[in-house]
Amino acid sequence: MPGARFFPEARLNFTDNLVQRDDDEAAIVFKGEGRPVERRTFGQLRADVAAFAAALRKAGVRPGDRVAGYLPNLPEAVIAALGAAAAGAVWSSCSPDFGVRGVLDRFGQIEPRVLVTADGYRYAEKVHDLSGKTNAVLHGLPSVERVVMVPYVGGCGPVANAVSWDQFLERGVPLRTEALPFNHPLYIMYSSGTTGVPKCIVHGAGGTLLQHLKEHQLHCDIQRGDRVFYFTTTGWMMWNWLVTALASGASLVLYDGSPFHPRPETLFDLADEVDITLFGTSPKFLDAVAKAGLTPAATHGLNTVKTITSTGSPLAPESFDFVYERIKRDVHLASISGGTDIIGLFAGGVPIAPVWRGELQARTLGMKVEVFDETGRAVRGAKGELVCTAPFPSMPVSFWNDPDGKKYRAAYFEKYPGLWCHGDYVELTEHDGMIIYGRSDAVLNPGGVRIGTAEIYREVEQLNEVVESIVIGQRWDNDERVVLFVRLRDGLTLDDDLEARIRSRIRANTSPRHVPARIVQIGEVPRTRSGKIVELAVRDVVHGREVKNREALANPEALEQFKDRPELRT
Repeated sequence: MPGARFFPEARLNFTDNLVQRDDDEAAIVFKGEGRPVERRTFGQLRADVAAFAAALRKAGVRPGDRVAGYLPNLPEAVIAALGAAAAGAVWSSCSPDFGVRGVLDRFGQIEPRVLVTADGYRYAEKVHDLSGKTNAVLHGLPSVERVVMVPYVGGCGPVANAVSWDQFLERGVPLRTEALPFNHPLYIMYSSGTTGVPKCIVHGAGGTLLQHLKEHQLHCDIQRGDRVFYFTTTGWMMWNWLVTALASGASLVLYDGSPFHPRPETLFDLADEVDITLFGTSPKFLDAVAKAGLTPAATHGLNTVKTITSTGSPLAPESFDFVYERIKRDVHLASISGGTDIIGLFAGGVPIAPVWRGELQARTLGMKVEVFDETGRAVRGAKGELVCTAPFPSMPVSFWNDPDGKKYRAAYFEKYPGLWCHGDYVELTEHDGMIIYGRSDAVLNPGGVRIGTAEIYREVEQLNEVVESIVIGQRWDNDERVVLFVRLRDGLTLDDDLEARIRSRIRANTSPRHVPARIVQIGEVPRTRSGKIVELAVRDVVHGREVKNREALANPEALEQFKDRPELRT
């Protein structure tokens, strides 16, 4: 690694594998905030994909050209991605909450010929007009030749030179696909961009398809007729992961809007209404549901839900308790982990094996995942770096605009030459499961003892007063001290009693080394647009260093509250 090639003589088209069904069962079930449920059959999906692919060809799009989506989580986003793949084009998408600079930092590098967007979107009962941002994006994207507008919320401003979705489609044509090499680019994904301009990660059609089929069918038990849901936006890799469920003959359940509007039970309402079988979520959502005092097991049937998956950050042991005690007893809870880098999973669920509290059940099939200590020795029952010691099909084909592969090699292969180092700080357990302690570049190191940030989060966030937290290591007196920032419930103030209880819980359940030297109340935790907290950016601000790309954050203004804190000067 890198350089391994899989199936070098194979020819395929990704879309062929996802639109095989042509019947009247629902392929896509869509629920937008404040709107009734809409359904699109497999036959309609196939016809729409054919129409979009034909329209791209008519517009002069050729294999390898880029088609970009600046879209909410709509059925049209799925159709456009599959239509682009049918024509051999490369799909890349950003969610509409991205600002202009964030979109240009991504699409500006890949120079799309076609941009698909929407007039606006709705979130938390507020309508957001996208026309202003879209016009600004187009001003900075001279490569765009065609703009396709999906009418969604209505009443929004005009977008220069846009044609409507229905005007663009070439209806009444059969689906025509291009047979392409196994590694032909399918998607361009992006790193978070919190340390600079986002890296453009190119994923191939064959590797993506194989990886997802394996994970869906063998690790998540997705079968024909299932209804698969993930709460995601088009800017997170879980959207791409969700789309491939069509290849298993399953239906997609899409939701766009706030998961807590018009009421906190909204997503559980949806699960009952449309018979969701796989309910995909995150630790942040489960924690919010728990702290809202909800007990879906008592208020909802959830009769069809057989699997609950969680990703985005480590799932705390107490969240396992919450799911089985207050959501559903008879369910397969799969904490899963991988990343945009591999458009899939390194560790995940096993439907036929026990679920162990606080653990990911197993390393995924076909992935030679090991844990290395600081000397590069494989270990079990001890914390270390997650590495993959053999090639796998869904490794990136390349990074965009990286002709000599220098950026690609630097991202994964510098620490252990020839081995993939993922950057997660983990442990293999006696059950052959995995515990994830956080990102290895955010590991705390007080007194030379390495501590994963998740070890602290899973304790402090069990306190009812604490909504969320973020922890960093601060350079102090020729060493490092642990600094914990907490966001409390509205109206609460951090006092000596709460500080003492936080420290007591951390000490009792971890070790004295984990106990923070300082605990500081904040109003908001900064996050990327896919919801991940940004310890490194906070650490930079605390140490007076510039954060290079604030546009990558969903709430960059939140960084200001970490500047020059008097509590951190003593």
